[in-house]
Amino acid sequence: MVTLQGLNTLSAKLAKTQSMPVVFIGHGNPMNAIEENRFNQSWSQLGQALPRPQAILMISAHWVSKGVSLVDNSAKPKTIHDFYGFPEALSAQRYPAKGDPVLAQQLTELLSEQQVQTDNSWGLDHGAWSVLKWMYPAADVPVFQLSIDVSKDLSWHFALGRTLSALRKRGVLIIGSGNVVHNLAALKPSQQPYEWAQEFDAFFAKRLEQRQFSELLNPAAMGGLMRKANPSIEHYIPAITVAGASSKQDHLSVVCQGFDLSAISMRSFVFHQI
Repeated sequence: MVTLQGLNTLSAKLAKTQSMPVVFIGHGNPMNAIEENRFNQSWSQLGQALPRPQAILMISAHWVSKGVSLVDNSAKPKTIHDFYGFPEALSAQRYPAKGDPVLAQQLTELLSEQQVQTDNSWGLDHGAWSVLKWMYPAADVPVFQLSIDVSKDLSWHFALGRTLSALRKRGVLIIGSGNVVHNLAALKPSQQPYEWAQEFDAFFAKRLEQRQFSELLNPAAMGGLMRKANPSIEHYIPAITVAGASSKQDHLSVVCQGFDLSAISMRSFVFHQI
């Protein structure tokens, strides 16, 4: 695992930034919400290192829409337990952060060309709260969520990130939550990843570092390796939106990397100015 290069050093650098960082978290197994491990400990450290946000915009793989993007304008987003077969202790979790209806409405105006609509039927799914409970355990930062329109291609989601980047100068922390590699059919009780999982994760990491984003936006060009790594696309999309929200002036720091259950990449990263 590659961790942030010195929490205190990074904290000092981030404290001077005029633009909020933009973050991608590989959230993995829902049990990461309640079982301490090296992944969620790195999320906790990241939360301490980041400058204090005015609000958080979450883009989680677990709020999917088709033909429209929705932004949650709930004043008090409910905690959604969108899983089954897990211990009761997981279902008992609550993340009582406030929403930000005003900012949600302003986001629909910013994304007017994308025809984003407000919605108050969602809340915070486990792709959001399982990460936020480690990053901001006091739940004292307003949070609102943007759905993933899976009818749009990756280039559209990358361009969406470009538009969302305007929020960075308004104190909004954009967090994408998904997984770079996510193949539920291939899961096994092992931390030893498949070769194809390692290969795709490394492919993604290299292109991300070199800002060769165009190579990450064409699933057909990535061929069978992409189909193995992501049989469905919703967990990959938040990473692409986060990349789109970054700028050439940003530095890329790896928060953590590794694999869970052999077929889920836990790669997490942050773009930030120094």
